[in-house]
Amino acid sequence: MAIGTSIQVDASTEEVEAQLGEQFRALRIGAGFDQAQLAERAGVSLGSVRNLEQGKGSTLRTVVRVARALDRDSWFTALAPRVTVSPIDVFRARRAPRRRVYRSR
Repeated sequence: MAIGTSIQVDASTEEVEAQLGEQFRALRIGAGFDQAQLAERAGVSLGSVRNLEQGKGSTLRTVVRVARALDRDSWFTALAPRVTVSPIDVFRARRAPRRRVYRSR
């Protein structure tokens, strides 16, 4: 899998882990690091980097640290973009204004 290749939407969890692992491995090699150097730079164990690259399951902390060590902070923006429109404001804008009924006295 090439760097920047999209993850398959209909892939199983295991397939997504494997695809992410392949991308991390390609990024590491492209940056000129071996697994031990990346582990030290990211502040994680060598086993964590191996597990991540092999798609054997990793913690979110490991994914974040390794991504940052490889200068891939931009991935987090794609995962959780900044909200620019409040969902409540959208709901309120669609709702018809309340009308009050007045009785004459």
